[in-house]
Amino acid sequence: MEYRSLSLAACLISLACLAAPALADQAVDPALEQDWKARLDKAAALQAEGKQRQAEAARVQALKDAECEHKFLVNSCLNESREEYMVVSRQARLLENEGKAIERQVKKEQLSEHDRQQRAEAPKRAAELQARQTETAALRDEAESREAAIRTDKERKAAEGARRKADDAAKQRRKQQEHAARVAEKMDKAARRAAEAPGQ
Repeated sequence: MEYRSLSLAACLISLACLAAPALADQAVDPALEQDWKARLDKAAALQAEGKQRQAEAARVQALKDAECEHKFLVNSCLNESREEYMVVSRQARLLENEGKAIERQVKKEQLSEHDRQQRAEAPKRAAELQARQTETAALRDEAESREAAIRTDKERKAAEGARRKADDAAKQRRKQQEHAARVAEKMDKAARRAAEAPGQ
């Protein structure tokens, strides 16, 4: 029974440990969470737009390069197409980089907020850990003392049983000796009577 309560206490403690981080995550200000979500959505949109513009610029350049093949000044046309592509490509990369920068900033703020919460909750967690350790030690001591009491009781009962067995064996030996003495006395009397009877 004591082992069952000990394992139940261990399960409850582990569940409390698992629930603590989940509760810590819920402590973030909802307005701050909403701001982060909006900024991350904007960052994702900027990155997607940058990639889309990059792909569109590559498609347009491929079309213009194909048209340049039919013109008189082919190299000049190709250079102009490449320059247009580079301008659009740079703008697209700037959009992507802006989105990545926003995303990095939000992640940095989230990490900072998480660290702040961890520092704020550290004393509480330390106190809870100390309380759990104290409770576990008390439960362990209680279980050990119960075990020691059970062991002592068993040893006492075993000693009583051995003493009773020894007493019973001694009684049995006394009874056997008394019986042997009575039998010997009767045989001795019978032998004396037999010895007296033929002489009469």
